[in-house]
Amino acid sequence: MPGSDIAIVGYAQTPSVRDADESEVQLLVPTVTAAISMAGIDRREIGFTCAGSCDYLTGGPFAFVSNLEAAGAWPPISESHVEADGAWAMYEAWLRLLEGDIDVALAFGSGKSSPSNPAEVWAQQLDPYYLSPLGLDPVSLAGIQARAVLDAGKATERDFAEVVATSRHNAKSNPNAQLSGDVDVDKLLAEPYYRAPLRKHDLPPISDGAVAVVLARADRARQLAERPAWITGIDHRIEPHLPGLRDITSSTSTTLAARKAGYDGGPLDVVEVSSTFSPQEIVIRDALGLDAGSNINPSGGPLAGNPVMAVGLVRIVEAAARIMNGSARRALAHATGGPLLQHNLVCVLEGK
Repeated sequence: MPGSDIAIVGYAQTPSVRDADESEVQLLVPTVTAAISMAGIDRREIGFTCAGSCDYLTGGPFAFVSNLEAAGAWPPISESHVEADGAWAMYEAWLRLLEGDIDVALAFGSGKSSPSNPAEVWAQQLDPYYLSPLGLDPVSLAGIQARAVLDAGKATERDFAEVVATSRHNAKSNPNAQLSGDVDVDKLLAEPYYRAPLRKHDLPPISDGAVAVVLARADRARQLAERPAWITGIDHRIEPHLPGLRDITSSTSTTLAARKAGYDGGPLDVVEVSSTFSPQEIVIRDALGLDAGSNINPSGGPLAGNPVMAVGLVRIVEAAARIMNGSARRALAHATGGPLLQHNLVCVLEGK
């Protein structure tokens, strides 16, 4: 959907860490406070709040309710929750602002994978008849996708390793990254398979973290930020749940979401994509029509830090940060949900 005069005017995120001592709400409280402080607003000005998280990852029914403590005990708020990445919470906040009766909205996402075994948890997300009983975990699914990409001639194992090496290198300048450093591609290829043809470094780290954004409309956005990150388009599309019903070497929904968000194939200064496994960066890059020389995941992306339910909104924040600091004029951010890139969101941001 083409955007209107709505922009990101404040943001904050925690570092991605393997096992945070804090609870999810304790991660959120300083993060939300920092985003509101950056926007320079009073909490009473927030007309709508939306959160993204996953109760069965947290391990408790209605666990998302406690996360609302981060929005403050007073004044009473109008709020909503999505059982999805915070990027979809921001999408709902953006839709709410389109109503035109409020000027400021808050969205945040959070997740702690450390208390659970993700290989067991996420298998429950699959269909209950064919895949879930098999205990098919996300890494095994990603291995099937990687094999399909190789067999289709769309990439090589060296391409996967180069994605990892670039991610780790880019993450050196990201203080919130969990994994960073310079790694040699040939040494990566010499490592044993973990789920063939994937090696351990093709997988994201297990991470805890949180992220928040403040959105504002029109003149209020211009008052709050010297250079707002204007959302010129945002859209999300979904494909069949069963991976066997779609071509997993491509991402039709990403292509369609980008088109509906108004991405015309023009130049982009920054692209941040939720490529949780290294082959997925190649699939998304092809879906967006980007060449290998594009500035993809300068933050390091999910391979450098993967706080589930926040990682997609982190991509939007990383893109917005570069718009707001003047280092980028036009950026595209991508988020995903479901098995093997089932559900994809594309957000186009510009500085004006």
